[in-house]
Amino acid sequence: MPQVERLVELLQRGRNEAMAIAAPGRSPLSFGALRRLVSRTIIALNRLGVGRNDAVAVVLPNGPEMASAFVSVAAACTCAPLNPAYRQEEFEFYLKDLGAKLIVLAEGEQTPARRAAQRLGIAIAKLRPGGDAGEFSISGNPCSGQAGSSGAGQADDVALVLHTSGTTARPKIVPLSQRNLCASARNIAQSLSLTSQDRCLNVMPLFHIHGLLAAVLSSLHAGAEVFCTPGFNALKFFSWMEEGRPSWYTAVPTMHQAILARAGRHKQLLAASPLRLIRSSSASLPPQVMQALEEVFDAPVIEAYGMTEAAHQMASNPLPPAARKPGTVGVAAGPQVAVMGEQGRLLPPGRIGEVVIRGVNVTAGYQNNPQANAESFTSDGWFRTGDQGVMDDQGYLRLTGRLKEIINRGGEKISPREVDEVLIDHPAVEQAVTFALPHDRLGEEVAAAIVLARDSTANESEIRSFAGRRLAPFKVPRKVFFMDEIPKGATGKLQRIGLAGKLGLHRKEFRTKPQRA
Repeated sequence: MPQVERLVELLQRGRNEAMAIAAPGRSPLSFGALRRLVSRTIIALNRLGVGRNDAVAVVLPNGPEMASAFVSVAAACTCAPLNPAYRQEEFEFYLKDLGAKLIVLAEGEQTPARRAAQRLGIAIAKLRPGGDAGEFSISGNPCSGQAGSSGAGQADDVALVLHTSGTTARPKIVPLSQRNLCASARNIAQSLSLTSQDRCLNVMPLFHIHGLLAAVLSSLHAGAEVFCTPGFNALKFFSWMEEGRPSWYTAVPTMHQAILARAGRHKQLLAASPLRLIRSSSASLPPQVMQALEEVFDAPVIEAYGMTEAAHQMASNPLPPAARKPGTVGVAAGPQVAVMGEQGRLLPPGRIGEVVIRGVNVTAGYQNNPQANAESFTSDGWFRTGDQGVMDDQGYLRLTGRLKEIINRGGEKISPREVDEVLIDHPAVEQAVTFALPHDRLGEEVAAAIVLARDSTANESEIRSFAGRRLAPFKVPRKVFFMDEIPKGATGKLQRIGLAGKLGLHRKEFRTKPQRA
């Protein structure tokens, strides 16, 4: 089958009667119905005064309507999903930064996004859900100004815009074309050998590239079904498995850990509804968690590597019988992947440097940000990911950390991920995040935030002694902070950059929290 470069072509891959989008307690939406929905939505948006390359913000709860709205809006113009949990000030920033002409909100939903749009004079369209999962209609008052070209978007039109996290700087706008999205969906579907017989259980937020591409668009590209939940909930995960009967799911490591904590109570369900695979991405998966998942679910865990600028996937561990290497993010899975030295030369296997990528799924550049583009792209088209890594002689990539996360302790460079993996081996430790602590003399000192496992105890001295048996002395955390919960981002990733600031750790002397059972 020829490669597709437009979303309206991608949706042709599913049989009319095959199910495309499902949800708990709802009847599913077929591919035929989804295609008709997309066609109606393109016409409705054009009538509201938006067309190709016009930015349309979408603020909807996680679920089937968000999935189908993403596909439908992106097929017509530029879809800009925003986190429903934002405050009004945040909505105002993102709407202005995007230059949004229209915002799509759930009918009757009282959200700060509505007040933000009204204050900025942005037209509001209301989305009314239909009977089947993902079915909806859109209505509203037309936008002012000239609309982009009508009809379905073309390959080079911008289909999706997302902001980078902006942890250490102003968020950058990442525009992704229809061609970028279709290429990434194809790459993921091929990596996981998805077919029309598969069904994905989506627990990822649909304002983030992971859920949009890895769960929704890769499934639709394969003519497969995606079972859309209201968002991650470890207490409901297994009931969703029982209802949806998925063949796989994709999540971030903190979600996998929460699932594992409850999996022992559902052995009969796991035996009756086996998964073909489990996928993990968006943060480093501790090898210990990978091993536990495979033992509990009796399914291979596929760790992948993605980022917004690559329309998600860059590398992935292969399915069996090919080798999966715990601690690596696999081999190139779509774009070219290489490791570059400080002088801009590609490095041979075994040498640590910055991970760089180029390929059809990679953004052509940040929107309205020439400085960031000059810093991020080389003259021969490589995109600098900001990740540090090393590739072995078989092409498997091991990430050693974000360049901005590397701890510089008096000139000694320390990868926090290396320390994390040692700490989590301690039997009392459930989660660990190593981070840089400001230090007057050394510049930075090594610290760790730890969540203890249920009914477990440990003190700072025990943790440091355990780490000291496996790490060089300068890598051992000088301070250990015991916490009930480590701060997470909107997608469930543990926050490392800026953690010292979030915890108010700016003084010379620090007192650790009392150890908890």
